[in-house]
Amino acid sequence: MSCVAVLIPAAGAARRMRGRDKLLEQIDGVPLLAHVANRACAVASDVIVTLPAGPHPRHTCLEGHSLGVVEVADPSEGMAASIRAGITALPHHCDGVMILPADMPDLTQQDLALMLEAFRNHDQAMICRAANKDGVAGHPVIFPTEFFDALGSLTGDQGGRAILRQNHHRLIKVTLPGNHALTDLDSPEAWQVWRSQRVEKPQDKALKSPL
Repeated sequence: MSCVAVLIPAAGAARRMRGRDKLLEQIDGVPLLAHVANRACAVASDVIVTLPAGPHPRHTCLEGHSLGVVEVADPSEGMAASIRAGITALPHHCDGVMILPADMPDLTQQDLALMLEAFRNHDQAMICRAANKDGVAGHPVIFPTEFFDALGSLTGDQGGRAILRQNHHRLIKVTLPGNHALTDLDSPEAWQVWRSQRVEKPQDKALKSPL
């Protein structure tokens, strides 16, 4: 079976939160970042999280998790700095990497497992990208190893969008339930709306303790 590592870029400043840290927002008593890390650790043996240089509260919320932490020296550059730092820390035996944004609370363990299954069941020269039922592309995205050099050379705050555009012919969309692939929470208003519409699910309760 192929080995896919999970990279969670979590070094950004969350400027739209106006002083609050979106990755420390609580979901059922657990910070969002820990929530996402729990789910990643449940489906992958190699999980890397990029964080701002410590001491930082994001480090604290990941204590007790079985994962690797990489500090990003220049997080103000944006997503590319996190991806570059994370790519250098991936194990050499990986066949691919799942880029899993840290601010997407609707993604479940089952969603991540579905993404991994799709990658393993197709030609692993293909890129697997999550989408909603209407085919609107979102996250996470799994890149095969041949894209590691390109990911490690990214600049700016666009993540891997340029790579996806240039390789659209090698893209497989994986349909996830609802808008799981699209929901990201970048502002207090977005958090308020999401919380007002959310119903706690049994699997969320099971994830309250770190793995």
